[in-house]
Amino acid sequence: MSSPLVASTPRPGLPATRWKIFLAVLGPGLVVMLADTDVGSVLTAAQSGAQWGYQLLSLQLILIPILYVVQELTVRLGIFTGKGHGELIRETFGPVWAWVSVTGLAVATVGALLTEFSGVAGVGELFGVPRAWSLTLAAGFLLVIVWTGSYRRVERVAIALGLFEMVFIWVAMQAPIKSHELLAGLAHVPVHDSGFWYLVAANIGAVIMPWMVFYQQSAVSDKGLKPEQYTAARWDTAFGAVLTQVVMAAVLLVAAATLWAGHLSPPLNTVGQVAQALTPFLGQTLGHTLFGLGILGAAMVAAIVVALAAAWGFGEVTGYKHSLEYHPLEAPWFYIVFTLGVVGGALIVALVPDLVALSIGVEVMNALMLPLVLGFLVALAVKALPPEHRLRGWYLWVVLAVVVLTSGLGVYGGLSGVF
Repeated sequence: MSSPLVASTPRPGLPATRWKIFLAVLGPGLVVMLADTDVGSVLTAAQSGAQWGYQLLSLQLILIPILYVVQELTVRLGIFTGKGHGELIRETFGPVWAWVSVTGLAVATVGALLTEFSGVAGVGELFGVPRAWSLTLAAGFLLVIVWTGSYRRVERVAIALGLFEMVFIWVAMQAPIKSHELLAGLAHVPVHDSGFWYLVAANIGAVIMPWMVFYQQSAVSDKGLKPEQYTAARWDTAFGAVLTQVVMAAVLLVAAATLWAGHLSPPLNTVGQVAQALTPFLGQTLGHTLFGLGILGAAMVAAIVVALAAAWGFGEVTGYKHSLEYHPLEAPWFYIVFTLGVVGGALIVALVPDLVALSIGVEVMNALMLPLVLGFLVALAVKALPPEHRLRGWYLWVVLAVVVLTSGLGVYGGLSGVF
């Protein structure tokens, strides 16, 4: 359903139209990218810097165009078909494949929500807030925002929460980074170490996740973006891709500058350990406050996106009404699935402590699922789009190369850390 924001988009040819269109379209790409830098991603970047110094920094930069190529396909599919990812798979390849896809989404959703709420609980414990209180407040806030808001309002709240992640960039600017160590780290890649490749897989899985594909395509459709807004939507995605990877790089830089000394550091398994490691040069009060804001913003925007992706995905496969433009009484199953995700994640984290230690494993799981996720995405871009917008020619081969190399590297790195 079209939102009032999109419906009021000015016609081409008017003064300052391009900026107005961009600001009207801005949202799905930025929100999903801010959610991409979630708690698990922050912990993965911190672990990468602590254990391998600056040697994984170049990967963060290489992943920018790869992330854009993947998420741009969701924009293309959402705008030119007007349908969400699960719905399009069902119509194009049948219900069996749609359920295969949404089952992968469900697995990724559970892992992500446990990670996000573990981050919320960890931040609360930094300031002496009982786990039950912090989780109850966080879950209650998310339910109120989604149950009482339109797509436009939810999007604005998500962006506001995600912008707290910018504190990581400021912290990196204060970190004691030594240029010669940075250059040496970029020049050396320990290709024969399985532990290194395991973190490569974790970083890939921390950047390209199943729920991102479902969320952005469904958000583009729910927001009612039109073909004439395609260029602006691509810029929205490109801006978000750069921003999320800058945040990841900032966390890695701080961890490398403060923890790495030419050898592997002990694993960082809790939010408190990461906070202590990343902010010693800022002092405990300021360091914990800034780090807490960053983690809390990352966790909350990701929880919104992940739970909405699940609600949209299951709605698209089963056929129940699935839009934030519907009142809860009009689309009860959509809001019930969202609620089950939020409440279930919070309850499990309340009962089972120290799930943050699973964060890197969750990201590796995402990497192992890439062949399925990206395979569906490319197949839809070749088959389901109108002929004039399908992948073809040299760009088709570029996308195929990106998908095969990224999926292969993710699977290889994930399996190398297991066997």
